[in-house]
Amino acid sequence: MTDNTTPGDTADNEASSDTKRTRSFPKISNDPPIPRRPPSSRLLWTIGGVVAAALLIGQSIKVVPAGYVGVVFSALSGVKPSSLQEGVHFVTPFVDQVNLYDAKLQEITLAHTEETGGEDGAIRARSQEGLDITADVTVQFRIDRTKAAILHKELGRNYVQTVISPQIRSKVRDAIGQFSAADIISTKRQQVEASITGALREVFTKNNLLLDAVLLRELRIPDSIAKAIEQKQAAEQQVAVERNRLQQATISAQREVVVAEGAAKSAIAKARGDAEALTLRGRALRENPQLIQLTVAEKLAPGINTVMLPADGNFLLDLKSLQTAASTAKP
Repeated sequence: MTDNTTPGDTADNEASSDTKRTRSFPKISNDPPIPRRPPSSRLLWTIGGVVAAALLIGQSIKVVPAGYVGVVFSALSGVKPSSLQEGVHFVTPFVDQVNLYDAKLQEITLAHTEETGGEDGAIRARSQEGLDITADVTVQFRIDRTKAAILHKELGRNYVQTVISPQIRSKVRDAIGQFSAADIISTKRQQVEASITGALREVFTKNNLLLDAVLLRELRIPDSIAKAIEQKQAAEQQVAVERNRLQQATISAQREVVVAEGAAKSAIAKARGDAEALTLRGRALRENPQLIQLTVAEKLAPGINTVMLPADGNFLLDLKSLQTAASTAKP
């Protein structure tokens, strides 16, 4: 192959290649680089002081929400005896730790659980005669605000699991065991409630808790026993009705006896009165013989007005005939 390149073309090619090589490399400046200034120590101290102050303020200010009470635990002295009530409080930063306790009304329910279909939460007990009874109970309570520190020190946050639940089960079983099954499901339910309330109130007070109410939600016994109890109660009611009828009949008979005795006493009293009246009348006639003639005259002629003259002759005058004669003699 023959090279047809001329000297002029060679020079042009070399010039163009030199131009390309010159454009491909940037121009390097000979000016010295600008040095970076490190932050001043004063700025660093300022930022550090602000961060430290924010941490101190955040650790020293504690807010107790509404319905809660705070218990302070100091890393130096332990649990402080005074509790923190609702509001803003200042504590020692990084030393004091505030534990919040719910002081509102709380409740715990031990009952049949519909989710599992079982009765794991319900309380199983036995009546006085040994019958199985299942009770659903709700207990309402609150912590004693003034003794929250003692509660935190002696029981801690798990006081519901360690004290309340076991004591509720124990006291409910004890109370149910004092009554028969028939009384529990019929007439003495309130007495069972009162017995449980009294026993739990003593336990709660001892553990710095305030008992509000105990609610027996439901008491369940086996169906066969419930039917037998219902039959027994029906028979007892029938006996009570018959006894009431007998008492009413006895009372009616006693009333009749009392009435008869009253009539007899009245007759006796009347006879006694008549006898006494006759005695007095006889005595009067004996003392006043003239009354005999007056009585005889009244019996013989009731329509004749007679008068007794106090004379020894003992005679009677017809006042009516005298009055007629007197009216005739007048002119």
